[in-house]
Amino acid sequence: MTDPLMTEHQTHVAHRVLDEEATRRQHLTVSLTGAHAYGFPSPDSDLDLKCVHITPTSHLLRLEQRTTPAERLEVLEGVEVDYSSNELSPVLLGVLQGNGNFVERLLGAHTLRGSAELESLRPHVRGVLSQRLHRHYRGFAQGQLREWEKTGFRSTKKLLYVLRTALTGTHVLLTGEVETDLTALMDRYGFAEAGELVAWKRRGERSELSEALSERWRGQVGRAFEQLDAARERSVLPEAPQGTDALEAWLLELRRSHW
Repeated sequence: MTDPLMTEHQTHVAHRVLDEEATRRQHLTVSLTGAHAYGFPSPDSDLDLKCVHITPTSHLLRLEQRTTPAERLEVLEGVEVDYSSNELSPVLLGVLQGNGNFVERLLGAHTLRGSAELESLRPHVRGVLSQRLHRHYRGFAQGQLREWEKTGFRSTKKLLYVLRTALTGTHVLLTGEVETDLTALMDRYGFAEAGELVAWKRRGERSELSEALSERWRGQVGRAFEQLDAARERSVLPEAPQGTDALEAWLLELRRSHW
């Protein structure tokens, strides 16, 4: 079945890669991220497939543990695929530390493949979300801002990544909900004018802003950071993770059943 965010051909290539990788590891979840999940894919956008996998417990007890991330980047049938997968335990530790990338893999809306274990895990992940997410999203948005500056403030994609990251962070801090699609957030948080950027980016990955647009957004992008910082002050999330005992109990039970 074709995913609504991808073309039929892209869907075919994505599942070809996932079928191959599934022979090497057991995926807990496979998430479609990048421009497709952020609301501004273009015809030449690559496929970002970010996964979490479960290593058999017996393998974790060996002298040589193998929990290093798996990575694959190649062009297949004309489609660039960026696949990576991280083992469950480091991912959950990252969630506790406020790693938004890992939170998005587990709670994001664009799950291409999800296991029964994922559904039982999600309530525990929601239960440990905290204001530590602010540091991740602010740092990530600041990094994207520097990348935008390096392009002479002309890359539409880099600017959209700044806005997407800052508004996703703002939203999760204020509501406890993970939303990565900029087009679902921009009106709510006062960035309706970003619609013209989205339309421009959808024409191509390397689309550049006009001089007038670049100048306008250089003066406006700071509002996204101001909102993100203000969201921390009004956040519905606790300052530090709660519910860690329940999360650890879930993990121990999973390890017992995946010997």
